[in-house]
Amino acid sequence: MLPDITTTLVEEHRLILRMIALLERNARRTAEGTYSNWQFYLDGIDFIRQYADRFHHAKEEDVLFTALIDNGMPREHSPVAAMLMEHDQGRAFVRQLEDAVRGAQAGRTENIPTIAENALGYAALLRDHIAKEDGILYPLAERIVPAPLREKILDGYRIAAARTPQGFTDHYTRIVEQYEQE
Repeated sequence: MLPDITTTLVEEHRLILRMIALLERNARRTAEGTYSNWQFYLDGIDFIRQYADRFHHAKEEDVLFTALIDNGMPREHSPVAAMLMEHDQGRAFVRQLEDAVRGAQAGRTENIPTIAENALGYAALLRDHIAKEDGILYPLAERIVPAPLREKILDGYRIAAARTPQGFTDHYTRIVEQYEQE
């Protein structure tokens, strides 16, 4: 039996989706004027940048997507190209979200609608993005990636995980759990 090369990524998506649910809940409340915990947004931005982007997306971009291209998937006009574009769109939402939150912290209440818009925009983008990866791209990868390349992919994931500090995933899981209790 061939080793599964996407299970780890799907599991990481579960924690990311939990943070997305928090962003959706709190952004709606922020838009209504009933939520102004700016630290939540800063913690969410840190989660997105560290866990979702530098940890998870790096595995996709540097390991899985590279392997798919090496295995013959076109770099341009392909599912990989679409996923990379969406990663960049997500980063843009996060930059705008951070700018708006920093402004709100400084008392600029006109930034509040921008906080909600960017948090909800990011959440919608990532929900759709994860659905495409879990439902289309990952199953495709499982079908087309040959056995010799699978071990290389899994080694790449292990190397990426080894670069993270001890307790990294536990730290971000605790942050999500803390805000789920709010």
